[in-house]
Amino acid sequence: MAGKIRVTVWNEGRHEQRKEAVKALYPKGMHGTIAGFLSQAGMEARTATLDDPEHGLSEKVLAETDVLTWWGHGYHHEVADAIVDRVQQRVLQGMGLIVLHSGHYSKIFKRLMGTNCSLKWREAGEKERLWNIKPSHPITEGLGEYFELPNTEMYGERFDIPEPDELIFISWFPGGEVFRSGCVWYRGNGKVFYFRPGHETYPIYYHPDVQKVITNAARWAAARVTIDTSKAPKYAPLEPISPKPVDMSFVKKD
Repeated sequence: MAGKIRVTVWNEGRHEQRKEAVKALYPKGMHGTIAGFLSQAGMEARTATLDDPEHGLSEKVLAETDVLTWWGHGYHHEVADAIVDRVQQRVLQGMGLIVLHSGHYSKIFKRLMGTNCSLKWREAGEKERLWNIKPSHPITEGLGEYFELPNTEMYGERFDIPEPDELIFISWFPGGEVFRSGCVWYRGNGKVFYFRPGHETYPIYYHPDVQKVITNAARWAAARVTIDTSKAPKYAPLEPISPKPVDMSFVKKD
């Protein structure tokens, strides 16, 4: 890929405005924090939020996006279906999509998965241990056998998703639950990565291993091609083809 990877970091952007605890933790918004460490990694990162015109995801912005990260929680229903259509087509054309934490219930993730994407949850500030079960994958580069987050919101199985094309992480929680917390799918010419950690009231996006995963995932998912697959055009042969009579010899007549 020539030039810098272009990432658009999308966030509802409401929690940081309406909840003092979130504002104190992420004064620039979760999108600002994520864009910050991606920029430090040498990427060209811009941000977009729900309340921006066209949710910040105009045709021009998406055309200039190699990877889109998506964080949503309480306002999934406010995302316009026309924007979901637009993002879906960009993924099918080749753009990468990284869905974070409660983005599992977003319209775009459900659209690409074709399932309800439901799960069990509990918010108790408990520990999460993420096991790296694919240490050879580009997303896990530089990680050890596992890493831990001291305080998280629990997500538990069954996670209603199609079987991942690649399973990268499995999480364990002290309550006994496990969760497929890092999953990869290939959709059209694009790549989709779901990564579980990221509840808004915990400093998860400051954790070095979380930052490493998202940075690695952006490099891995970045668009390599842009191919419009929304149409099924009639295709002319590369070489002349002589018309042939229809063979009716195997048709039984009454």
